[in-house]
Amino acid sequence: MTRAVGPDAIQQLAAEIAQMPADWHGAGSLSPQVLDAIARVAAGRRIAHSLETGTGRSTLLLSHCSDHHVVFAQDDRGHGDSLVRVQASPLLRGEAVTFIVGPTQRTLPAFAFTDPLDLVLLDGPHGYPFPDLEYYFVYPHLAPGAILIVDDIHIPTVHNMFSVLREDEMFELREVVQTTAFFTRTSAPVFDPLADGWWLQKFNKRRFPMRDDLIPVTLRDRVKRIVPAPARQLAVRLRALRQR
Repeated sequence: MTRAVGPDAIQQLAAEIAQMPADWHGAGSLSPQVLDAIARVAAGRRIAHSLETGTGRSTLLLSHCSDHHVVFAQDDRGHGDSLVRVQASPLLRGEAVTFIVGPTQRTLPAFAFTDPLDLVLLDGPHGYPFPDLEYYFVYPHLAPGAILIVDDIHIPTVHNMFSVLREDEMFELREVVQTTAFFTRTSAPVFDPLADGWWLQKFNKRRFPMRDDLIPVTLRDRVKRIVPAPARQLAVRLRALRQR
């Protein structure tokens, strides 16, 4: 297999792909600005293994950025034709790409991950809970320093995941380009995918307990909302001293 191209060639390729018609395939296309951002983050690093859910112009670009790129995509012939158009494009570096065809709800859980991932683009089904499902099967395999790209964060279900990730210790938000978020995987330990630990996650710690008219509010919850945390901690220490 030939190696991925260099930084200058990646930027030139991104510009060439950006000139393709916006309706080149029926599933919707990433904008030139997002393609340029992908080229920028990819050009500055070695990408041995990458993964993408959904397919389109990003696949053409990433096929030249990565030594081995895996694409999970639906066979949408007659309903957008994204997959067949990507596979037939002369801009695709086909020897670097493996296509896994079918709904990611089935193909991702069945996939055998063997190598750390240096870049991941999540752009598969957007209905709840499918973005979270894709993330669940991918995140344990992101190498420290890897790039995680989440597209369509303007869609409420995807934005919900984006909101959690931007407060997660495993990720640092690099930038948001239009409706696409770029994260860097930090060196924080992998959140155990087979445990619970919801109380350890910043998103939960900062919002617990949730306020909703349908959720009964206990006296303890009211205290937590009204009394600052340092005051509550001091009260606990004083109570412990009195009980000695």
